[in-house]
Amino acid sequence: MNMNKTQRRALFTLSISIVLIAFGVIIFTTTFTPGNRTTGSKLVKVWMWLILAVVAGGTAFVHWKRRASEVDNDERDIYIRKNAVLVSFASFCTLLFAASIIPSFVAGDEGSIPVCLLPIINFGVFLIVMLVYSTAILAQYGRTGKGEKS
Repeated sequence: MNMNKTQRRALFTLSISIVLIAFGVIIFTTTFTPGNRTTGSKLVKVWMWLILAVVAGGTAFVHWKRRASEVDNDERDIYIRKNAVLVSFASFCTLLFAASIIPSFVAGDEGSIPVCLLPIINFGVFLIVMLVYSTAILAQYGRTGKGEKS
């Protein structure tokens, strides 16, 4: 697998985003459902170890250079990251709009939502935007070729 540093960073960000979204969904479902929460706390400990392992392994993967002459980035990498930023900004605007409108449909005009959900919603939007950014980078590399040959 011949990947440059931009691709490795995107793959790392993609894996972290997926793990954290899954972790957030599990925490959200165990916290906001009535019943026994002790199984949720055991599950949190297992997930925290999984997240630590993914972060440690991913950090080593991102910073590993295959050869000393490997370039950190070139014009193509900059162009791909620029396009990925544009796509992720569009997804951010869409998600922010949805996060503003959906609670009014769920709770109604007279209803309310707990204040503790607001940072959870914002963090969820952030994770999804990072997921879109990483996917856009990897999709552009997959669409344009497997890398430069020197």
